[in-house]
Amino acid sequence: MNPRSPGDRLLYATIFVLTSIEYLQSGMTAFAAGPIMGEVSITPEDFSAIAAAYASVAILVISMQRWLVERLGGRTFLQCATAVSVVGSVLCASSDDFQSLLLGRIVMALGGAPFFTAARMLIHRGLAGPKRFVGIKFLATSLAMSTAAAPWLASLAVSHETWSAIYWLLAALGLLAFTLCSTALPTIPVTSPRQRSESDPWLQLLLAGGSFTLLYALQRVYYDFYGDMALHVVIVSAAVLALLIYFQRQEHSARPLLRVRELLHTRYLAGLALFMFAYVMLGANNYVIPMMLQRTLGYTWETAGYFQALGLGFAVLTWAIMSRILPRYPSPRKFIITGFAALSTFGILLAGLTPTANLWFDVLPALAMNSVFLQTVLPVTAMQTFRQMEDDESIFSNAQQVKSMLSQAGIALGITLATLGQQWRTTTHYGLLNAQVTPDNPIYAATIQRLQDALSSAVDAGQASAMATAQVAQLLVQQSSMLANIDHFKLIAILGLLGVLVTLVQKVFR
Repeated sequence: MNPRSPGDRLLYATIFVLTSIEYLQSGMTAFAAGPIMGEVSITPEDFSAIAAAYASVAILVISMQRWLVERLGGRTFLQCATAVSVVGSVLCASSDDFQSLLLGRIVMALGGAPFFTAARMLIHRGLAGPKRFVGIKFLATSLAMSTAAAPWLASLAVSHETWSAIYWLLAALGLLAFTLCSTALPTIPVTSPRQRSESDPWLQLLLAGGSFTLLYALQRVYYDFYGDMALHVVIVSAAVLALLIYFQRQEHSARPLLRVRELLHTRYLAGLALFMFAYVMLGANNYVIPMMLQRTLGYTWETAGYFQALGLGFAVLTWAIMSRILPRYPSPRKFIITGFAALSTFGILLAGLTPTANLWFDVLPALAMNSVFLQTVLPVTAMQTFRQMEDDESIFSNAQQVKSMLSQAGIALGITLATLGQQWRTTTHYGLLNAQVTPDNPIYAATIQRLQDALSSAVDAGQASAMATAQVAQLLVQQSSMLANIDHFKLIAILGLLGVLVTLVQKVFR
């Protein structure tokens, strides 16, 4: 069959759109979190609960993806999933309080969570030979483009006071995906009952409950940092235990939902570790970068979204180069080393920022290096991790499902670690800087006097003194945040260098 036949083009388009929806919805929701909270009048704690609910439902649905495909067939499953996703997007776009937004996000997770795994399985099941690599190129290109476009699109919606446009766009893409799935995919017969996997409702409830408890507890750490941490540790430990019990039961089941036993080999576990690191970095940096651009450097939402999109746009260029090199030189070590070196460079560049940093010359090159890291490490890791499983569709599907479930936890963990780190380092730096704010400090006295002189022409002396003191306090907060950002990026630089060293000595991905 001609790889450019209409049928193949429709299949490639289906893969592209399914992947785009997954990464656009997560990227736009994360970037516009603050404005969304303001528009629907919810607190950060409420938004954390919604995020945890989405992720836990996503993990549950992804775990049951093959179970559903076996009973519905691949085409019917995707038609149902895209339709449910559209309903969820419409509910989110129409929401005006905590309950309606929570319901919308849960429905979106019920439909949209399996999209990326489904797109990857369409490549595995429907494409072979050169066509399979073409399918992978469409998937990776969609991932890069949607990741880059998400902050820009979200910033446009927020800047024009139409935050709901985020979800109307996703609803439109969901309708397009439904049409493509109905047109491009053949009717696949359901699996024979004797060959189907089995699902224990109580085990699935354990997975959903453990996932929600773990993810919500991780996100609550930010608010409970100075509260009862001992209780918090107990809750997290109980959630982890529940998840361990779930996977242990899957391992010893005769007809498991997830064939964990066949996944326990060195290559796959090493790949999961590398994926987990990349997802943690993705979550952490996606939290710190917008905060740095908006709160520390003082740029608008639109400017922050524009430059973050430009930086992430280098992922598209990186993949364009990678897709030409990989078929000729597939050895993974050099690509992974390049990715970790780019991550370290990203950290080094941003660790040298000052409040007067230039976005074009100081920030954009660093954001480009972050894109190089993501677009070299993630595709190469994907190609290497699943190499031993490609001959067994069931195991390959389960391996993809576990990896997708892990991505939800990894990104949440990255955000949690970043928020904790920023709170800790900001508090520490503020304490050190505030200790220098005394009348005996000549620098402080000179600063206050300069600000009072600048204000005295517009207000009386008393007001000038109060306003000068307030400006110094604001500068302290800004400087503390900047120093905390620098600490974060110094750590990223060190982790990148450690990644290079580990890649050089490891013997799994060579």
